[in-house]
Amino acid sequence: MPHIPNHPSADKRHRQNLKRRIRNRLIKSHVHSAVKSALEAIETADPAKSSEAFRAAAKELAKAATKGAIHRSTASRKTGRLAFRLHQAQTAAKA
Repeated sequence: MPHIPNHPSADKRHRQNLKRRIRNRLIKSHVHSAVKSALEAIETADPAKSSEAFRAAAKELAKAATKGAIHRSTASRKTGRLAFRLHQAQTAAKA
């Protein structure tokens, strides 16, 4: 059943929510892809490629947090966990 607002302000709010939902889903999709490619790069144990992929993923996470698509703590937590995995992979490759 479609949303049928009773007030003009409710109608505007509904339109805004639809637009923001589409934007947020797009941003989250980019974040998910960047994090996934970073994890795959870290698994390959190529230090240059994994560092570059980590930087790209961290940038996407920061952008998503800035735009409000995800909470800043969530972005920070995901970035920290990625950095931890990257550090583990790099130290294991040296040893």
